[in-house]
Formats: sequence, structure tokens, C-alpha cells
Amino acid sequence: MAVVTVGGGTAGVRAHARLRAVPDGRGGTALPVLAGEGPLALRRTRDADGEARVRVVGAMSGPLGGDRFLLEADVAAGARLRVGSAAATIALPGQGKEPARYETRLRVADDAALRWEPEPLISVRGSELEVLTRVEVAEGGRLLLREEQVLGRHGEPPGDLRSRLTVRVGPDLVLDQQVTCGPGAPRGWDGPAVLGGHRAVGQVLLVDPVLGARPVTPGVFGTTASLVPLPGPAALITAVAPDALRLRRLLDEALHALCATLDRPLPPAPRTPWGAAVSV
Repeated sequence: MAVVTVGGGTAGVRAHARLRAVPDGRGGTALPVLAGEGPLALRRTRDADGEARVRVVGAMSGPLGGDRFLLEADVAAGARLRVGSAAATIALPGQGKEPARYETRLRVADDAALRWEPEPLISVRGSELEVLTRVEVAEGGRLLLREEQVLGRHGEPPGDLRSRLTVRVGPDLVLDQQVTCGPGAPRGWDGPAVLGGHRAVGQVLLVDPVLGARPVTPGVFGTTASLVPLPGPAALITAVAPDALRLRRLLDEALHALCATLDRPLPPAPRTPWGAAVSV
């Protein structure tokens, strides 16, 4: 971890975390690389059914203005990995004039599986954050990726949040999506064509070879969640909601319905909300 200073003032923190999952030769998954620093501490938790499990533990506040975080995960052929976080990520104002940046790079090999399910990101008033997620999945790989973003704490407007997700399956780009919210966003970001006044937005991306042979049918859940097929073996669930709890319920409902149509095992029951401390 590095703290960069400019003109005697703190400009921001640089932090890099890496993990790599490989088969352990006994039907489980080993983690030969598990390295984090500062605000990106990585902790291995109890494995289950051959799946290695890791949590990202925030050892510092942030990201703050000027911070630069990079989190990388590689899942080798035959390995299974599930990554979550110990608490919500809260984007806060900082001394740095530059926006904070939180970049995630995920690579999933053929015959590998990754579940990426962090707790929500909360954009606090006065903060400025760029979120960039780059995903590369081999044609025989499996991925479940969840993103949940909350615009402001209770009773406050959000900061500026720019979030971009790019996904490649094999050589093909199947998704390149960007969402910009907050006072610095172009006009209309909160209008009926985008968020419609809702304060929570999220998505679940599923990449699975079975989707190549059995494409999903587009659908709507409630009035604010949708399921759409993507090119290749992939599908995307998107939802907006008045608050984080209802957003999570919408995403879980749509994900369970999608898994049922694919004859895949259902994911675990909806996760327990993260608690009143950051409930919005």
C-alpha cells in the first residue's frame, strides 16, 4: 500500500489485492496467491463443497477522494471460488481533488467457476467515485457476478458515481455498460427513463455454458426488474428499487427464477441484510 502526497497534502491511497484459485488435487480449491493491503485485506473463510471462499475486509475507511484501489482475481481450470465482502463499501469525500477509483479485474478459465458477491456500494454525499469492473470468462467458464449500489445514506443525496462493467466471453465482448449518477451526471439520470426516482440500482450477471444451448426468455419481475439474454452464454438481471433491501429481494427473486428455468441448483437463500448501521 502507498500513500501519495502532493504539495504536502494527502492525495490518496494506492492499494492492490490479488488472489488466484487452483485445484488442490483432492477435489477442493487452493489459493496459492492471497495478498491484500490496507483497505483491501483478504481473508479465507470456511470452504464448502470444494469451493474456496474469501472475504474482502476493509481495514480502512474509503475509498476517499484520490484513492486508487485495484482488486484482481484469477480462477484456474477446475477451481471454484466464491468472493464476498465483510461489509458495505462506503464512498466518502476526501482531501484529494481527483475522484476515487475502484477497479476490479476478474478472469475465469475454462471449466472454472467464480461467484463474485460483494456487499453494496454506498455513494455518500460529496463523494466522487469511478467503479470499473473488467471480466474475462473462457467459453467453458461459469460466473455469477452481483453488483448493488445505493445512492446516498438515509435522508441525504448521493455523491457522484460512475460505474462501468465490461464482460468478454472467449474473444467476444458481450456487455459494455456504464451508469452515471449524482449531481455531476448528465441531466435525466434520475428521470423515468433511467432510475425513476429510485435510490438503489443493481444487477446480476450469469455466464454459463448451458445458456449457449438454452437461451433465456426476456422477462420482467415486479415493475422495476428485468431479465435479458446477452450474446453468447450469458444473461443479465437489472433492477432498481426505493431502498437496498427491496433491491436485494428483487435481484434474488429474478435469479432464483432464472436458475429454475436452467435446471441449475438454486443459489443459497437470500443473504441476511448487512444491518441497521448502513441500512438505507
